[in-house]
Amino acid sequence: MIANIVKPGNRTYGVLAYLFDKGRANEHTDQHIVASWDNFIPDPGPWDSPGHKQRLGQLAQALDLRVKQAGDKAPEGHVWHCSVRAAPEDRILTDAEWATIARRVLHATGIAPDGDPDGCRWVAVRHAEDHIHIVAAKVRGDLRPPRNWNDYRRAMNELTAVEEDFGLTRVARGPEAAAGTSAVKRSTRAEEEKAKRRGHDKTPRERLRHAVRTALSHAKDLEEFFNLLADAGLQVETRTLPSGDLGGYKVALTDDGTPIWFSGSSLATDLSLPQIRKRLAATEAQPTAATSARQYRPSPWHVATAAAERIPHHLAHADDGTVQAHLTVFGEVLSALPAHAPVRLQAELHRAATAFEHAAHTRARADHQHARAMRGALKAMRYQPADHMGLAMLLDAAVLVVLAAQRRSALHHHDRQVDAACQTLTHLRAAYDQVAPTSLTELGRHYPSDNTVHRYARTLHEVLPLHAEQILTENAWPALTATLAAAEAAGHNPATVLQQAAQNRSLYDAKSASEVLVWRIQRLGMRHAPSPSARAAQGSSPHSYSAAQSASGIPTASVPSPSGTGRPR
Repeated sequence: MIANIVKPGNRTYGVLAYLFDKGRANEHTDQHIVASWDNFIPDPGPWDSPGHKQRLGQLAQALDLRVKQAGDKAPEGHVWHCSVRAAPEDRILTDAEWATIARRVLHATGIAPDGDPDGCRWVAVRHAEDHIHIVAAKVRGDLRPPRNWNDYRRAMNELTAVEEDFGLTRVARGPEAAAGTSAVKRSTRAEEEKAKRRGHDKTPRERLRHAVRTALSHAKDLEEFFNLLADAGLQVETRTLPSGDLGGYKVALTDDGTPIWFSGSSLATDLSLPQIRKRLAATEAQPTAATSARQYRPSPWHVATAAAERIPHHLAHADDGTVQAHLTVFGEVLSALPAHAPVRLQAELHRAATAFEHAAHTRARADHQHARAMRGALKAMRYQPADHMGLAMLLDAAVLVVLAAQRRSALHHHDRQVDAACQTLTHLRAAYDQVAPTSLTELGRHYPSDNTVHRYARTLHEVLPLHAEQILTENAWPALTATLAAAEAAGHNPATVLQQAAQNRSLYDAKSASEVLVWRIQRLGMRHAPSPSARAAQGSSPHSYSAAQSASGIPTASVPSPSGTGRPR
């Protein structure tokens, strides 16, 4: 629940007329009073009701009575106007509940303390389901002004208690609010209404923010960043300081009539020029074609996936600056994915990136040097398009990152960030479910011989005795056998890569343990195989999670053929 206290004014009638009017876009409905200093005052009702203007004038005169009595002693700007809005996810409150909330806010701020017959005259108006407006004349019955200093903070403190008492969403405030507030600058109501009139589902601010984030995710330096903005069809202007240094930039759409310019910081705090400079400077150079042909050059998609798999650990154990750096670069990856994905996935991935904007910001000063590897891989991804397998692998790791971010936000009671993470997960999982089956089916076509399949099943029982039976019945088991065969052909020990894959990520909360192993072993198999001496050492070392279970022997009679069907994923 949020309070907003408007700058004091002098036109009581004008404020009331707006509250009881139909609104700029007919958004005001069922306008009525829910509470007041006097239960017998006239309720003007909706703007088109009979006698509305007469009752509105009577209400304004009653509120201003003491102002007129005080004469020159009345304070400059005697109208106190405070709106109180519930969170979008809260239930719809009754008029009686809003009346109680209004009285508590007025008492806390000193405008009309409980039991004070000389408290200021006030009225609480409701014209929507999710909020009320409180209007008061700041002259007490003794013709003195109220003691309402620091009223905003006092109102917000009272609303914290209101949230607890009414079972409403807990909104972060104070230092907690600084950590829980999104970097995204919201569109104004006027921008939203204009976008609707022109048939757009997004405002210019939102469209520009997405375009700027996408360009930033691909650019290696400022020059390329501005070129990518122009290539995306945006108008771009830069501001030069007297010293000759670049001082800022602004962008506008070219397809929206008269251009309306937005600076980077007005799109999001992390899109200001200084913040962009810091992020571009913290990019780890990736190997290029000039690198020796003998040097192993991993796919940037594999590098990005490996970096993503490490982020949950950082979120749980690193300092705030490191956490913010990893969340920021992961957000850049999500912003870039739609440009690399098949058309059918782009809308879902775009929604995931937009939702994560509200889930990732902690207000901590990001130490971007800690995320150099992923940002470097992100830049290289532009020149190496992903196949379905690389995209599915990265999306699988991305789900883990968002789950970890959600847990961290929940520990800090950042409810809105938790909700934003939930939305992100919904879209990422939807995209994964569209791309993964194709990749897994393609892998499954390369399954090895039945003897090899039975050997892998025995290895699976030895290495993962607690998960083996489940994995053998899953639809991705054929893909897992093909992946193990490919890794073994490259010189890897199947038991070792299985163990490494399982150690890197828990299988207990996985939707499909076999899919987790497929993507992990796919990436591990791309590494150089160990030398013969290293393989010999691997073969002589224990590779099971439970030596006792391994020694006891595991039955392997029920090993399904890779061409068989398992339970639905």
